[in-house]
Amino acid sequence: MEIQFLGAAGAVTGSCYLLCVGERKLLLECGQVQGRRNDELRNRDPLPVPLERIDAVVLSHAHIDHSGRLPWLVRQGYTGPIYTHHATRALCEIMLRDSAYIHEKDAEWETKRRQRKGLRPVEPLYTRADAEAATRQFVGLDFGERKEVLPNITVRLNDAGHILGAAVVELWLAEGGVNRKLVFSGDLGYRAAPVMEDPTQIEQADLVLMESTYGDRLHRSFDATLTELGNVFEQAERYKGNVIIPAFAVGRTQDLLYLLAEHYDDWNIRGWRVFLDSPMAIQATEVYAQFRHLYNAPLFSSRGDRPQLPNLNATESSAESMALNRIESGAIIIAGSGMCTGGRILHHLKHNLWRSQCHVVIVGYQPTGTLGRRLVDGADYVRFWQQTIKVNAEIHTIGGLSAHADQAGLLAWYAGFNNRPPVCLVHGEPQAQSVLAERLRQDHGAEVALPQRGDTRIL
Repeated sequence: MEIQFLGAAGAVTGSCYLLCVGERKLLLECGQVQGRRNDELRNRDPLPVPLERIDAVVLSHAHIDHSGRLPWLVRQGYTGPIYTHHATRALCEIMLRDSAYIHEKDAEWETKRRQRKGLRPVEPLYTRADAEAATRQFVGLDFGERKEVLPNITVRLNDAGHILGAAVVELWLAEGGVNRKLVFSGDLGYRAAPVMEDPTQIEQADLVLMESTYGDRLHRSFDATLTELGNVFEQAERYKGNVIIPAFAVGRTQDLLYLLAEHYDDWNIRGWRVFLDSPMAIQATEVYAQFRHLYNAPLFSSRGDRPQLPNLNATESSAESMALNRIESGAIIIAGSGMCTGGRILHHLKHNLWRSQCHVVIVGYQPTGTLGRRLVDGADYVRFWQQTIKVNAEIHTIGGLSAHADQAGLLAWYAGFNNRPPVCLVHGEPQAQSVLAERLRQDHGAEVALPQRGDTRIL
């Protein structure tokens, strides 16, 4: 039995791990690399084994850095099952279709650019047809359900508290009379999140693959986060500007909608026009309504599927979105992508970043190489769409709204294991991983490894 680290090893995006148990091969995650252009070229790299040798896929949750290469896998010829939670399946139908559309448009734009130089056209990484084919191969599971997905490989999904349907994955493995249990944290949420439940504690494992996104830092307390958000709206109202919020369509958007409704009066949200300018986020919110039994927060009214925010406007069409760029004040605009790597948020940044009375609120992790990261790092100018834009708007980073556990949350989750199993840290940048590794060793006596892409570990 062995596991090979194919992605999100020494990095945050592109989660992908190959598990070999006897002659059986299972792919755990098949995520898209996001960030610098040269890094994203790796999304076309072949897997180290022929596709016909892969027997099954297990997916922890719907975010594109975990699921985004599944349509590519199917496009290359994979025909097997993809096991995941029912809610993740519903979300992936939306998110993978949207991702495919972006790949198609990027390929179309690049082909036109290349043709002007007499070069050959390029193919998209995958198409919407590939995305639809991939979701047809999904097999939905419930939290707590044990499922033998292959001979000698059994899976159970547990609520990770990260986004709707996100799972901590338990894998029971057997080979030649030897039994092992592998636990993959997926992406862990933080305790007392606005909408989602707390991450499930697991008591026993022989090896733990644990995310480390915020392994070197603590989030601001949630009370302080609420105060900071309220201050942003108060300041923006005083200076008559707009508030632009890049937000992931799944998870962060629903947290924001809930908080804006919950603090409708004390943040004076009634004085704003709130726009959810993301067709994908609108559809994802409908999935949250469908699976409301998975969380306790009153995101929706008991009688309907509309969020409890009376001044919310859902702008689905391109024309409605473009009209928002004529609003100079009084608008709270929530749009994707959450890392500012594409989507409608770029139009709103183009029209608001240079305006000193406007505010940009960063509410999620921004990997190295993304436009969002450059804004967080205090860039005076940013460049996208072959335009250079002066950053005059106030940039606010609200770390307490992250859907990821911070260092304290990660340590607390590991402390739930009774037998202090060895740990491989994944899904984190080197600084975060090294700091968390040292804390795990000091606080819990854990054996910790920091695998790099291509490394293999015997179970």
